[in-house]
Amino acid sequence: MQKERFQYEILPLKNRLFRLAQRIIQDRAEAEDIVQETLIKVWERRGEWPQIKSMEAYCLTLTRNLSIDRSERAGTHHLCLDDCCQEQLSTVPTPLQELEKTEQARLIERLIDKLPERQRTILQLREVEEKSYKEIADVLCLTEEQVKVNLFRARQQIKAGYLKIEQYGL
Repeated sequence: MQKERFQYEILPLKNRLFRLAQRIIQDRAEAEDIVQETLIKVWERRGEWPQIKSMEAYCLTLTRNLSIDRSERAGTHHLCLDDCCQEQLSTVPTPLQELEKTEQARLIERLIDKLPERQRTILQLREVEEKSYKEIADVLCLTEEQVKVNLFRARQQIKAGYLKIEQYGL
């Protein structure tokens, strides 16, 4: 029964776990290792599954913690969004528009990189993973209000930085 639950409930989360790990650790290979380590730890703790309210929140929290640990050990705190942005830019018809989109993406990437880790994680879970405030609060052990405040501040900081650079240049 546990094997089936693992296959149908936990394994489908691997892409979400990977995106979160990659956002934090900024290295594809490391992110893959973190997801694998997460899945191993979840399987090893299968005896605790009945006490877990949300397996998804549990897995995301475990992935986040492992990613932060690796990130701190490696001394990295930035993620290159070029792969994600290139997929979106492939439909842009002109080279000029493509260049503008690439520059905007790089600018936003730099602004996101300047955010504190908590705000970056919340932004990733809300905007990319489309998690609810409650789900994010569960993953990060925060209140929903703290999640909303951090998300608001992250968005404001990105917007202010973007407008400042767009109006005054680099």
